[in-house]
Formats: sequence, structure tokens, C-alpha cells
Amino acid sequence: MDKQELINRTTERLTPFETENVIKFLQNLTLKSAMENPWIIGTFLVIFFYAVIKRSKFVLLSLFCVIAIMVMTRYIFPPQGDELNLSSTLPFVGGGLVIGAVLLYFNFIKSE
Repeated sequence: MDKQELINRTTERLTPFETENVIKFLQNLTLKSAMENPWIIGTFLVIFFYAVIKRSKFVLLSLFCVIAIMVMTRYIFPPQGDELNLSSTLPFVGGGLVIGAVLLYFNFIKSE
């Protein structure tokens, strides 16, 4: 394999990571596609393993909050077009209180 062929292959492989393509991806990103995207899931796994290895409580709690909020908005809120009512917002408020309670417990109450 000569140098030019290697350069062409590398250019083809890295084309999806161009700035324009990344910006387009982020603009069209929905919550459902974010939760099913292997790149985002892989990024969360890398962050999780980093936090476990470094024993970083802050990073683990931040990751917990982001994932919990994503799951809550995905499964609790009604699909687009339906209006919000009390029965759909109460689980979201309850989930928010649970997230807040977990954060308060691990940051202020539990000591190592």
C-alpha cells in the first residue's frame, strides 16, 4: 500500500467527523436518537470508567443526573403534539425530587 492510497483511505474514514457534519448531527439530534446513538453511549461509558477508576464522586453524580434526566424526559413526557397535563408532569417532578435527594445524600450526608 503506497502513501497516497493510505492518505485517501484515511480521508474517507475521517469525513464523518468534519465540523460541518458534526454540527449538522448535533442540530438534528433528538432525545430518542441520542439515547440510541452508540457514540453517545460509548462516551458515557468512557466517562463512567474514568470516574470509577479516579473515584470521582462529582463526575459520577453528574453522569447520573444527565442520564436520569434523559430517561425521564424520554419516558415521562408525552409525544410531540400532545399537551402537557398534571398527570404527565407529576412523575417528572417526582423524578426531579429523587435526583435532588440522591445528590444531597451523596454530597452532604454520606461521608467516606
